[in-house]
Amino acid sequence: MRKVLVLILGGGRGTRLYPLTKLRAKPAVPLAGKYRLIDIPVSNCINSGIQRIYVLTQFNSASLNRHITQTYQFSPFNEGFVEILAAQQTPENSNWFQGTADAVRQYLPSLREFKTDDFLILSGDQLYRMDYRPLLQRHYETNADVTISVTPMNADVATSYGLVKIDDKGRVREFSEKPAGEALEAMRIDKLAPGNGAEGVSRPQYLASMGIYVFKRDVLFDLLLHNPEQTDFSRDLIPASVKDLHVQAYLFDGYWQDIGTIAAFYRANMELVKQPRPLFSFYDADDPIYSRPRFLPPTKMLNAVVEESMVCEGCIIKGAQIRRSIIGIRSRLENNSTLENTLLMGADFYQSPEKREADLKAGVPPIGIGANSQIRDAIVDKNARIGENVKIINVEQTQEANMESKGYWISGGIVIIIKGAVIADGTCI
Repeated sequence: MRKVLVLILGGGRGTRLYPLTKLRAKPAVPLAGKYRLIDIPVSNCINSGIQRIYVLTQFNSASLNRHITQTYQFSPFNEGFVEILAAQQTPENSNWFQGTADAVRQYLPSLREFKTDDFLILSGDQLYRMDYRPLLQRHYETNADVTISVTPMNADVATSYGLVKIDDKGRVREFSEKPAGEALEAMRIDKLAPGNGAEGVSRPQYLASMGIYVFKRDVLFDLLLHNPEQTDFSRDLIPASVKDLHVQAYLFDGYWQDIGTIAAFYRANMELVKQPRPLFSFYDADDPIYSRPRFLPPTKMLNAVVEESMVCEGCIIKGAQIRRSIIGIRSRLENNSTLENTLLMGADFYQSPEKREADLKAGVPPIGIGANSQIRDAIVDKNARIGENVKIINVEQTQEANMESKGYWISGGIVIIIKGAVIADGTCI
């Protein structure tokens, strides 16, 4: 593991996750009330014994940089680090990252300095728990130039991913990025031959690339240097590698969710509170998910009703009814407020009683959820101020709407209250 260097790709502008990415990079988007998306791949690396990690990003990286600096500090007696590599101008290149592969290409001079045999390339916007050691072991045993982690995928969503076809030894023979129609049908798999890591998986319809790759050091450098027109891994570099190099597949059959859209992000969070047992759990003592320690007080509840929900630290909940929801850190809910199927991200700070009183006198709702307010099927970003007698229930069943000037956005029927937005008393959305 000491000869592996990890590159976590932070992605571009994150337009499909907007407005959650309005003020932050994609990997910095809050998850499950107290984590951030970046905590998933970093925790998987730490639990796999890998501690040399770079995160490549270029948009709104301030909060991501702060989170990483405050969270991941390793002992000075080992070589571990988690650091940001943000887009930069150099005498050789004044352009921003043009894609995932181009992001790595622009940092090749720095990456050459490391004594590493292999690069493990990960995505910063996925939810899964994975030990990377078996993946790397398969890479070594097969002496592959590139190894791709793949997962079984149903036909209804397969067209959104890069799909692979493999032979009976697990070697990738075809790769098609987001195929449709006849091209999609051509990637269908009837069965997986034994001996290629597919034991226990029967008749998957498709095998989708997870965006997790292992490259031999020299192979990655050669591909990036000799193919400057190839700017993206899944669209350019991987399909070209399948034709000319030894590319192996590693089958992962656990829970995996790509969180690239508002709908996927909302669904992944809501699945965490499903009963009796969610598909992904943060309650794993052997492979914990790490995040920033905040030293918050216990949550205080006064005459509250909470059903099938997760409530994070430092909250004050007065007479509220919470069903199938996630309540983020430092959240405050006032009397007779109701939340259903809602992700409430919480707050970055506490307001003093004096400040809350001053806001109320000025006609501005304090941070939190006001009395008698009702929220359903929504995402409420951090530091939002929801007044009293507010209804956020998508009354007209609108599917898409840009109401940013009024503090909210609707995507796929899900109402998103923008970070720091003020929703006045009596508002009905």
